[in-house]
Amino acid sequence: MTLPSTSSPFLPAPAQTETQPRILALVGMPGAGKTLFAHHLQARGFVQYRFGAITIAEVERQGLPVTPENERQVREQIRAREGMDAYARRLLPKIHDALARRPSVVLDGLYSFSEYKTLRAEFGDLLVLVAIACERRLRYARLAARAERPLTREEAERRDVQEIEALEKGGPIAIADYTILNNGTPEAALAELDHLLERLGFRP
Repeated sequence: MTLPSTSSPFLPAPAQTETQPRILALVGMPGAGKTLFAHHLQARGFVQYRFGAITIAEVERQGLPVTPENERQVREQIRAREGMDAYARRLLPKIHDALARRPSVVLDGLYSFSEYKTLRAEFGDLLVLVAIACERRLRYARLAARAERPLTREEAERRDVQEIEALEKGGPIAIADYTILNNGTPEAALAELDHLLERLGFRP
C-alpha cells in the first residue's frame, strides 16, 4: 500500500518515520493543561519557548496591564501586522539555535493553523504536534480557579470563540499527531505524556 506523501504542511507526520522527531509542539484550548505540561517538561530539563511570552512582552512594552483583554488585543495586532504565522516566524531563529545545541525543543502554546504550516514546512518530520484535550466544563472550572489571570465562565466562553474564529485554533488541534486527554488527575496526564516522549525518543 502506498502512503500519501508527508511533504505537505497540511499533513501530520506518520507514526513511524526514519526522521527522529526533535520538536514537540503543544496545542490546546484554554484550561486544557498546557501550562501543567509545560512546567513538567521544564522540570525535566527540556528547552522550551512559550508563544504566550511574546504576547506578554508586547503588552508590557506598550505599558499596558497584563489582562486577558489586553493580551487578546495584542495577539490580534501582531497577527494583523505580521501575518497569522507571525509567532512561528519570530521563533524560527531561536528554534534553530536550540536544535544546534540540544537534542530537542518544546514549543508551548502554538495557536494558529498558519503557524503549524510554517513550522511543518521548516522542520518537516522533526516536528510532532501534541494536542491536550479536556471537557469544557473542567476547563472552565480550572480557568476560574487559577491564581494568575482567572476567567469567569463568560470570559472563558468568549476566549474560546475568539481563539477558534480569529486565531485558527481549531486546525492544529484537529490535525495533531497525538492527543492526550486531561480529564483526570494531573499525575495520570503527565504519565501519559512521559510515555509518549519515551516512545518518540525525546530527551532534554
